[in-house]
Amino acid sequence: MKLVTAIVRPEKVMNVIKALEEEGYFAFSKWSISGRGREKGIQVGDVLYQEMAKCMLYIAIEDKEKDEVVDIIINSAKSGDSGHCGDGKIFVSDIGEAYTISEETREDDE
Repeated sequence: MKLVTAIVRPEKVMNVIKALEEEGYFAFSKWSISGRGREKGIQVGDVLYQEMAKCMLYIAIEDKEKDEVVDIIINSAKSGDSGHCGDGKIFVSDIGEAYTISEETREDDE
């Protein structure tokens, strides 16, 4: 299993969720966060905003679904045709174990 962590612009998060749902990926967790990437914030007049609002999605998927899910997120989170600084980041991690509490079952890659 894989854990896809996507950090996207707040105005794009519903686009990402809708695109994932259209392809059958309904399960996710979502947090509102703040932070910054390489852009180091943004200067507006005399004010420097060092942290920007972002949304973080956690999506647990099967290994074979990784490329499709990453493509869906990129295509639905990108600003404009070529994207812009601050559009976000996607991290993919291995999940060694997962448990479904209600069913008292374990899922893993073994």
